Amino acid sequence: MKINIYYGGRGILDDPTLFVIGKMTEVLTELNVNVERFPLYELRNQITSLPASINEADGIVLATTVEWYGVGGYMMQFLDACWLYGNKEKIGQTFMFPVVMSLSSGERQAKTNLQVAWEILGGIACSGLCGYVDDATSFELNGEYIKIIEKKTENLYRTISQKMCSLPSSNQAVKQIVGGTKNIPLTPQETEQLSKYASDEQYVARQKEDIQELSSLFKGMLEKKDIDVNKQFIKDFEDHFAPEGVVNASYKFMIEDRKKSLILEIVDSRLKCYYGNYDTPDILCRIKPEVMEQIIDGQMSFQRAFMTGDMQVKGDFRILLLLDQVFTFLSAEE
Repeated sequence: MKINIYYGGRGILDDPTLFVIGKMTEVLTELNVNVERFPLYELRNQITSLPASINEADGIVLATTVEWYGVGGYMMQFLDACWLYGNKEKIGQTFMFPVVMSLSSGERQAKTNLQVAWEILGGIACSGLCGYVDDATSFELNGEYIKIIEKKTENLYRTISQKMCSLPSSNQAVKQIVGGTKNIPLTPQETEQLSKYASDEQYVARQKEDIQELSSLFKGMLEKKDIDVNKQFIKDFEDHFAPEGVVNASYKFMIEDRKKSLILEIVDSRLKCYYGNYDTPDILCRIKPEVMEQIIDGQMSFQRAFMTGDMQVKGDFRILLLLDQVFTFLSAEE
């Protein structure tokens, strides 16, 4: 079982929310749960890509602190990104446990807001945990409070492991009225700019015909090529390898319909690229060959493929970002 914790506070030293999710992590670890924490204040420039990390989780915790009013900007940005870019089918199967601690007031309303938001997204909201903290030290030393946190965490574990059902919510009807947006491989600004074209039925029909024609042409070109799958992509990565400074990282690409994985080993900014096996890569990627072709041709970046769900990833997200920095596929096409 894996549970992701998304922390929307500012990371200040005496933040009681950090204490709560720390205790929850201890309990879940004892229950052999894989826990991964995402501090949104550190990842604020990557929030739009974080919904993809939900794809690998059985449940998530949305934890934030009310310092003056509401759940705060980082958490709202993350929820916005889930609405725009998240995999709605996966979200619909994911349990969400809200944690809201307050230094002022409004913790119950903030917790309710998180539950409602997750249900509108299509997900399953748990009862959650909230409280007001006047003195962080006395709160952390209170044994009864710790028992409550531990009990709630155990209930979360049971809820997810047993996949407990809940009664239907009217928020699901709200989702149907608003309309569940599909995954958008564009930024909100790009989506707004293209909205006028999407409303033109003749333009949309013409674009579909063009795409179908190009797809048939591209498929025919690939069929004519005599491709050695044991060497495909290797020269492309070697030719476009351009690291800056000292880079150490390892990547394993599990390409669909290929018996062997494509391995990229970068040691002291030297690249070793081959097909084979590598047991402990920093990043493990699942990808289709046509998506890899698009990346190599400069039609999309590795990060865009990850954000849109065309590439599934396990590992350190920071190391994933290095791919677009050390391989110049995009700049070669510009």
